[in-house]
Amino acid sequence: MNYENMNNQITNINFQKKHMFSMFGLYLFSLGSIYLGYSVYLLMESIGIIEQQVITWNAQGLFWFLILFCVSLFVLFIPVEFLNIFKIYNSSFRDLITNIIIAIFTSLFFLIFFQFFIDPQSKIVSDVIDIGKAVSFSGFIAVPLVLFLQHNLLRTIDLKDSVSYSVVLFLWVMSSQIFL
Repeated sequence: MNYENMNNQITNINFQKKHMFSMFGLYLFSLGSIYLGYSVYLLMESIGIIEQQVITWNAQGLFWFLILFCVSLFVLFIPVEFLNIFKIYNSSFRDLITNIIIAIFTSLFFLIFFQFFIDPQSKIVSDVIDIGKAVSFSGFIAVPLVLFLQHNLLRTIDLKDSVSYSVVLFLWVMSSQIFL
């Protein structure tokens, strides 16, 4: 009987706007945060705080810092102003499967974009592509596991919805660092 209920939930999966905006916002938040961190790294190389490994001269580092800083602010601006959903709807098994499918397809779309549509012309652009691929791989592997664990731990640990969004975002960014 329980198997029939679960089977009905899986076959009645519908992709609602709240699920798509939530997962897409998480992807953009993680991508924007890592780009922001990389831009700060380029600034520190330009100023001379750390040894130059990526840039060849200081003006190049400042130029790329400014570009990546503005790109990261724009990417972080999209979920805040346009999506405006900061909650993961993960209360039922159907919601869990929907979130996992949306996270995987969003990651797949951006992986294809970073793999085939951006040409690595310099070391910095190559690093930007690698960051995009790392966030996408994290969306394939780590985020479904985090969502599954979060769904199963909701019954034992009282997590609020706003905290669960932050936990998934934090673990998405941290797992992206593994793939870099």
